[in-house]
Amino acid sequence: MSNSEFDHAGRSALVTGAGAGAGRAIALALGAQGASVAASDLNIERADQVAEAIHAHGGSAVALQADVSNRFQAANIIERARDAFGSIDYLINAIGIFHAEPLLNVDEWNWRRQIEVNITGVFFVSQLGARVMADEGGGSIVNLVPAQAANAALPAGIGAVTGGAAVIGMTRQAARELAPHRIRVNCIAANLQDETTTDIVDAALFFCSAASKSITGQVLLDDGRGSLRAWLATASK
Repeated sequence: MSNSEFDHAGRSALVTGAGAGAGRAIALALGAQGASVAASDLNIERADQVAEAIHAHGGSAVALQADVSNRFQAANIIERARDAFGSIDYLINAIGIFHAEPLLNVDEWNWRRQIEVNITGVFFVSQLGARVMADEGGGSIVNLVPAQAANAALPAGIGAVTGGAAVIGMTRQAARELAPHRIRVNCIAANLQDETTTDIVDAALFFCSAASKSITGQVLLDDGRGSLRAWLATASK
């Protein structure tokens, strides 16, 4: 494949959960590769730090604050990202709440809050972002979920695992429904509690790029033993 298929210069991205972890790493990588980045986080100070880091390297970025489980706040960051850059080419849903309580101890507030953010928040941002992308001729949505939502269970953390499993289903259904609008939807299931690996970042940037223009509805599992790297090496040929 040509290098131009991996080029993000001139593209625009909205990254939720951009203040830390995988979201931060992906936002910084997109900025370093020439994309304009709207870095959204519940904590505006963390979003500001990401935007400032991108600016420091000559990139373009804005910091946005939102609780994406609130539809009005989700709509606000979509509009502000489009206003800032004129379009939204990529949407990275890296937002997520993790509580390690065992099932028998989870209280109702924590359960509802995890479901609202980990599922409903991803839905709001995806739906509203996809409407913008559909008007603009297409785009790419990448969802990040805990690896355990795809293949196993944690010792504790039912809210995060349940939310991740729902987003996997959402990814596959959205990929089918949005295909006529030239919007691709893919998912990366990874150990997001650990330090983000370059493989996760590379997979996200690959799914954004034109190199993956024929790939949608894919759920990639990072098993910690090089599975993402091997898949990327094959898919990139």
